[in-house]
Amino acid sequence: MNPFVKSSIAFFTCLFIAAVALANAPARNYYQLKIYHYKTQAQESTIEKYLQQAYIPALHRAGIKNVGVFKPISQVDTAKLLYVFTPFQSWDKLMGIDQKLQADAAYLADGKDYIDAAYNEQPYTRLETIILQAFPGMPSTAVPNLTANKADRVYELRSYESPTEKYNVNKVTMFNVGDEIGLFKRLGFNAVFYSEVIAGSHMPNLMYMTTFNSKEDRDKHWDTFGKDAYWKTLSAKAEYQHNVSHADIIFLRPADYSDF
Repeated sequence: MNPFVKSSIAFFTCLFIAAVALANAPARNYYQLKIYHYKTQAQESTIEKYLQQAYIPALHRAGIKNVGVFKPISQVDTAKLLYVFTPFQSWDKLMGIDQKLQADAAYLADGKDYIDAAYNEQPYTRLETIILQAFPGMPSTAVPNLTANKADRVYELRSYESPTEKYNVNKVTMFNVGDEIGLFKRLGFNAVFYSEVIAGSHMPNLMYMTTFNSKEDRDKHWDTFGKDAYWKTLSAKAEYQHNVSHADIIFLRPADYSDF
């Protein structure tokens, strides 16, 4: 066979295999992470009443099975935070959720105190929204398999910023192609999600969440991670150097009514 024809067949065969693999790959979820900034106990009560009695039930009715609500383990009195994590099966579902909520009479009634709050009795001081897309290596969320009571659990939310967009793609590749995700799974980190940030205030960055039964459990897992032979080899590779310029690590506890 002509060498050119032979190489062409091989090339198009590879393209065909890649196309089939892509077509059969699970759809990657989109995530919305809302961060409420508030100052007073009254604001906190209003937000939580709204989430528990109106927002989350409405999302459940809209077909979203699991919604996460978390608070930092150590709150700063001058700027308290509350995190709401919502997964969507598609971009259209994410974009259509507000319209769906506005058509839900039960939601509008149950959330009236929050929705119709007066201008001088606002339920929060700032609302931050981050939009993310799941990694190919973990295209949807997982409810953690933990044995401790919710009040004792530690949820670790990490944001890795990169110096440029190219370095951010490189770090995402390290998780997926380099199989950093597989390492976390093998070591029992109980990940809720891994994701690329596609709209947020700290871009370019990625975010992910792992979970543990306690702070001591968390520390043991990370100690094992740092000593793991695969991690040492992966992190030493020349192609994965300098891809993180800043890391934020936030320790959270789930609310009693959180689905995660």
